[in-house]
Amino acid sequence: MTFYIKQNDTSPSMLATLQDANGVAVDLTGATVNFYMGNINGNVVTSTATIVDAEAGQVRYDWVALDTANSGMYQAEFEVIYVGGTKETFPNNDYISVVIKPDLQD
Repeated sequence: MTFYIKQNDTSPSMLATLQDANGVAVDLTGATVNFYMGNINGNVVTSTATIVDAEAGQVRYDWVALDTANSGMYQAEFEVIYVGGTKETFPNNDYISVVIKPDLQD
């Protein structure tokens, strides 16, 4: 999956359905979800994601201005912390590619 957004934009939010290795949506009931995004220079975003529909595994990350201040290619993932403290990262076989395209104006 590749998500595109322009530099300094905060919309649209990133929506994702978290799925297990068999493509089945993961039940997020009672869980918390974190969002991480980084590039070769290190992580630039560490924040909490919103669970939109727990039973359907749907989450959303709402950008803030600092997240998209620098154009470039990034990798992102969602980390789920289940009831009981176990953790699982999605996607677990790759990353979400995030491309922040440069603004034409300053």
